[in-house]
Amino acid sequence: MLQVANVKKSYGAQVIFTDVSFTVNTGERVGLVGRNGSGKTTLFRLLLGQEQPDSGSISIPAGCAVGHLSQHIRFTERSVLSEAALGLPKTEDHRDETYKVKAILLGLGFAADDFNHDPAELSGGFQVRLNLAKVLASEPNLLLLDEPTNYLDILSIRWLAQFLRSWKNDLILITHDRAFMDSVTTHTMGLHRCRIKKIAGPTRKLYDQIAQEEEIHEQTRLNDEKTRREAEAFINRFRAQATKARAVQSRIKALEKKEQPGKLDEIKTLDFEFRSVPFSGKRLLTVEELSFSFAPDISPLIRGLTLAVGKKDRIGVIGKNGKGKTTLLNLLAKEFAPRSGEVKHHADLKPAYFGQTNINRLDPKKTALQEIMDAHPDNNLGASRSICGLMMFEGDNALKKVSVLSGGERSRVLLGKLLVSPANLLLLDEPTNHLDMYSIDSLIEAIDAFDGAVMIVTHSELILNAVATRLIVFDDGVVRVFEGTYHDFLERVGWKSEAEGPRTGEGAESSPGSVNKKELRRMRAEIIADRSRVVGALDKKIAALEENIVKLEQAVDQDTQELVAASAKRDGEAIRKLSKSVHDAKEKIETLFSELEVLTRERDEKAKEFEQQLSNIQAGA
Repeated sequence: MLQVANVKKSYGAQVIFTDVSFTVNTGERVGLVGRNGSGKTTLFRLLLGQEQPDSGSISIPAGCAVGHLSQHIRFTERSVLSEAALGLPKTEDHRDETYKVKAILLGLGFAADDFNHDPAELSGGFQVRLNLAKVLASEPNLLLLDEPTNYLDILSIRWLAQFLRSWKNDLILITHDRAFMDSVTTHTMGLHRCRIKKIAGPTRKLYDQIAQEEEIHEQTRLNDEKTRREAEAFINRFRAQATKARAVQSRIKALEKKEQPGKLDEIKTLDFEFRSVPFSGKRLLTVEELSFSFAPDISPLIRGLTLAVGKKDRIGVIGKNGKGKTTLLNLLAKEFAPRSGEVKHHADLKPAYFGQTNINRLDPKKTALQEIMDAHPDNNLGASRSICGLMMFEGDNALKKVSVLSGGERSRVLLGKLLVSPANLLLLDEPTNHLDMYSIDSLIEAIDAFDGAVMIVTHSELILNAVATRLIVFDDGVVRVFEGTYHDFLERVGWKSEAEGPRTGEGAESSPGSVNKKELRRMRAEIIADRSRVVGALDKKIAALEENIVKLEQAVDQDTQELVAASAKRDGEAIRKLSKSVHDAKEKIETLFSELEVLTRERDEKAKEFEQQLSNIQAGA
C-alpha cells in the first residue's frame, strides 16, 4: 500500500503541493487528474524518487516494484521482441513467457514481422510503445502511467483499456482522455488548489464534489461577511453606550475568534469560441475519386475517395497511425496535390486548419501576441490581447517568444490564431494533444457552437461520441465514408481487426499493427501449448500431493485402530510409538494441505493468466 503524508513541494515562489496526503490500497486503479501545471507529473517524479519533497513522507512497502512509462529511449537488445522481453519478471523455473510479450506488442500496434526488427530503426512513437510494452510485461506492484495514449492510435487505445481493466496490481494513471480513464480506473484523485482529493468513482463524480465544496465555501464566505458587517455596524453604533458595553465586547471577541474564509482565487481555463463566416451554399467542398501516394511506385494512402462536406457537417476522421488521416486534411486544405481525382472548394469557402505540423510554422522569433495579431483580419492589438488571455497568455506571458514556449503552449498559440481567423470550415488534426480535461470540454463546446462545418482527426472516443455525426474511416487498407455516429459504426461495422483479426497480404494493411490469420493461429496455439505445459505440470504436482495425503490418511486410520487395540492391552510401548506415528502423520498431512492450497491457487492464477493472454490477442492483435 502506497502512503503519502503531508507532502509539500515548491519551485522557488511557485507552490505545487501543500499538505498532500493520500493512500493507494492494494488492487486500486487510480486516475490522477488536474489542470495542466497542477503537479501531476511532479507527483510521479516524487513517487519514483527522482525528486524529493520539501517536507512530508512517501512510504512504499519494502520489496514493492514500481514501474513507469519512461520517455527515455535507450535500447540494448537487437530485436523488438528481445527488448520487450527484458521487462518480464524472472521465474524460478526459468520458463519461457515470451507469449505475454508478443500479446502486448500486438495489442500496442506492432506486427509479428516487427518482432525481429532493430528497436533503433523504429519511429519515435513506436519506440515509446516499446517502452510501454516493457513496463506492462514487468507486472510491477505499482504501475505509474503518464499519458500512455499519446503515441497510440484508436485501436491500440481500445486494447490498452481492456488490458488495464484486468490489471490486478496497483495503478495510478494520468491521461487527458476522460473516457479512457473512466473505463479503466476504480478511483479518481484530483490535484486542485495545491491539495489533493481522492474518491471512489469516475472523474465526473470528483469534479461535481469539488464544485459543490467550492460553492459551499463561497456561500459560507458571503454569509460570514454579512454577519461580520452586521456585527461591526452594531459595535460602531453602540460602542459609546454604557448599557450596551457587555454586548459590544461580546461581539468584538466573537469577531476576533472567528476565522474568515478567504475568497478562492479564480482559476483560468481555456474558454473560447470560433469565429464563423456566413455560408449560403449547400456544399463547402467536394472530393471526387481522390487518390494520393507520396511516390508513384508505392501503394496509395488514399484511393478513390468521394466526399461532399455540407455547411453544418461534423466529420470524424479515424484510423490507425500512418494510414493517411493527416494527409487527407492536407489534401482538403490544398497543401498537397492529389495523384488523381479532384478537391473542389466553393468560392465562399473559408477554411481554418489546426495541424500538429502547423505548430512548426510558428515563427520562433515572434511573440505569442505577434503571431495572433498577424492572423487577425484587422491586426487588432486589443482583440489579440483578449485572445491571448483566453489562451492563458496573460500580461507579460503574451510577450514570450515562440522559441521558449513548450509544445503545449505553442499548441495554444495555434488555437488562438484559429480563434481570430473567420472560417466556415475547421480542419482539426488532433487538437487535444496538449489540453487538459477542462480545456477539452471547452473545445467540445466551441465545436458544438460553431456555425460551420468541422472535420476532426482524433483518437479520442469521448470526442467522437460528443461531436461526430459522420465518419471517414481508414481501416482494412481502404478509406471510406460512413454515414452515422461512432457508436453506429461500432454497432454496425466495427474495426476489422477486432472482428476477425487483422490481415496482411494483397490489398491489406502492412503497417505496424497488422498480423495475418495464420500468425494469429500460430500464436494462439503457442499460448495453448504453454498453458498445457505450465498448468499441466502444476496439475501433476497437485495430483501427487493429493495421493500422498490419501496414503497418509489411510496410515493414520490404520495406526488409530492399532492404538485402540494397544490401549485395551495396556501396552505402553506400543501406545507411545503409535501415538507418535499418528501425531507425525497428522502434522505431515497439515503441511501437505498447505502446499496443496498454494499450488491450487497458483494453478488457478496461471490458468486465468493464460486465458487473459488469449483474450488480449483476440481483442487487440
